[in-house]
Amino acid sequence: MSETLLHYQRTIAAPDGSRYEARACGSELAGNMWQGWIEFVPVQGGEPIRSPRETTQPNRADTEYWATGLSPIYLEGALRRALAEPTPIVTPPREPSVFAGPAARSAAVTVGVESVLDPFSVYEKGEALLRRQLAALSAWHLVNIVSAYDLSTEPATTLNRLPATQLIEMIVASVRSQKSPGVPR
Repeated sequence: MSETLLHYQRTIAAPDGSRYEARACGSELAGNMWQGWIEFVPVQGGEPIRSPRETTQPNRADTEYWATGLSPIYLEGALRRALAEPTPIVTPPREPSVFAGPAARSAAVTVGVESVLDPFSVYEKGEALLRRQLAALSAWHLVNIVSAYDLSTEPATTLNRLPATQLIEMIVASVRSQKSPGVPR
């Protein structure tokens, strides 16, 4: 049910010079929210008019508080909005989407991608350090490292399905085997 929340003491002048009494009104919306608008009653008599919704607030008390802060300039603008012709809303015709749904998420690796770290360089400082640094990376970074350093013959689509722990083991094992004596890098 709508109600008048506040009557304003000063009358408001319309662009044509006619004067209106202004009052802030409100009503409850679905979900216990409140909306507020301004009603204008012509001082010389005639049909009252109202503005479109001016505010949406979480409750009645906040809507009342909103009403207490409205300046005469704001009320003049609300009166102009109430007197204005409604703006037509143009709704474009609905178009079907090209696809039935969104694309699947993937961390596809681009050929020639640079990795965020050189596993061989880090391995030289210790396997434990390499494991810690790899554990800090996301799976797609790990796939990029495997691809950039040719550490597996598996295609990127297969690598993208592997968990990070398995990718880390793959990187460490491959780097370890290539760093062994007699195995050129």
